[in-house]
Amino acid sequence: MEDIYKELQKLGFSQYECKAYISLLKHSPITGYEISKRSGVPRSMIYEVIGKLLDKGAVHTVPSEPVTYAPLPAKDLIGRLRNNFEQSFDYLEKKLTALESEQEVDVIRRISSDEHVLMEINEMIEGAKEELWLSVWEPQVEFIQERIDRRVKEGIPVFSVLFGKAETQVGITYHHDYMAPEVAEERMGGHLTIVARDKEEVLIANFGPNRVAWAVKTQDPALVLVAIEYIRHDIMFAEVTKVLGPEKVEALWRNKPDLYQVVTGKRFM
Repeated sequence: MEDIYKELQKLGFSQYECKAYISLLKHSPITGYEISKRSGVPRSMIYEVIGKLLDKGAVHTVPSEPVTYAPLPAKDLIGRLRNNFEQSFDYLEKKLTALESEQEVDVIRRISSDEHVLMEINEMIEGAKEELWLSVWEPQVEFIQERIDRRVKEGIPVFSVLFGKAETQVGITYHHDYMAPEVAEERMGGHLTIVARDKEEVLIANFGPNRVAWAVKTQDPALVLVAIEYIRHDIMFAEVTKVLGPEKVEALWRNKPDLYQVVTGKRFM
């Protein structure tokens, strides 16, 4: 009998519900008092248990005085449970699969090699419909310049932070002048490059000397937001540097231990 109880419990029956139903299969119709007596379900709980069996459709009342109860035949109960579970499985298969597809948005792709990373950057530039945000270095500009110029002519706003020559323009360009490029390059271990399009997708790459470039590409909204805010911050700081002058800005962080570590990634000596 215990094995039957265990199998019924797998289908959502409590132990007391199992005992009450089995008792009714053996003896019915009987009163709630008799169910309690024959099944071992405490009298204080028997009507709560019967109520749950009624909700499941496993038991029905028999008009009499006093009221008695009879079970749904075992074959009918099994058929109903099987049908209910199949409907649940069908429903969950559709809904969970749909959720899984939506989750693809959060997938992070990893890309390796200069050629493949640059190819992905150019695809993002081509795919932009509303706007582009870039943080790029001079050596990468020649590979994207033509496409950027064409997108600007097509009316796509392009905002960029450039680690490079003052005369180089990549859309609406702000030059990263508040520290020497070598300082940023050493701290970041290469040329950290960011391309974000339409607030929907971002590519974060790193190009370095004597090693293969790498990148991650994702539509995860949190990473897209962080990347764009990073570029916005650098744009604003570039403008502040233009007003104050690079010398004053550099003197500010070089002479303060905490800012020195923030900017260079090294302890103040």
